[in-house]
Amino acid sequence: MGAVTEFIKGLRVTGGTMLRTIAGEGPVTIEYPKEKRQKPQRFHGRHVLNRYPDGMEKCIGCELCAGACPANCIYVRGMDNDPDNPTSPGERFGFVYEINMLRCIFCALCVEACPTEAITMTHLFEMSTTNREDAIYTRETLLMDEKGGVPHMFPDDELADMDELAVADGWVRATAPSGVAAYQGVKMWQGTPGPADWAPEPDQSELDVLSAAEDNDG
Repeated sequence: MGAVTEFIKGLRVTGGTMLRTIAGEGPVTIEYPKEKRQKPQRFHGRHVLNRYPDGMEKCIGCELCAGACPANCIYVRGMDNDPDNPTSPGERFGFVYEINMLRCIFCALCVEACPTEAITMTHLFEMSTTNREDAIYTRETLLMDEKGGVPHMFPDDELADMDELAVADGWVRATAPSGVAAYQGVKMWQGTPGPADWAPEPDQSELDVLSAAEDNDG
């Protein structure tokens, strides 16, 4: 008897949704991939390795990201910098950097562990592959170029949205003390070149605070 009751409750939900759709209240789903939902600023998507505005790589090969990863999907091997032509400002740089996207759980603990803000996460989530090798993202795929662009693993993919690769500062912004008046307009992170040049925190007017509160309540 209990199973029948639950079945009837399920039909009630399905029928109510169907009637709302017929009444013109709109579809219950979006037409993906034609339409994409607006992702929150701190969305955990594909990783990117950042550069400083002068083109130097931020990764110093410390392997803290690999140590913090609960899924053990990051492999880093550092190498000493060439004194005459250094790759990063530190003594070492990330000579080998690989992320196994099949094991990654997108927790962003690697971003939190990084002392130089070398690794951040973009809004790109379309990373389907047909073989294991393509799911292993290497340094060449993850590292932005000197102008701030990030290579897409599959540039010929119709779903590849390059704009989503330029959004890589969500975690940094979300953890900055933006709600403290003393930090208004202050850049609380290291900049990057090109389209990923992260602007300072905006001024926090009373209207902005109220608007954000209303959005959170909604």
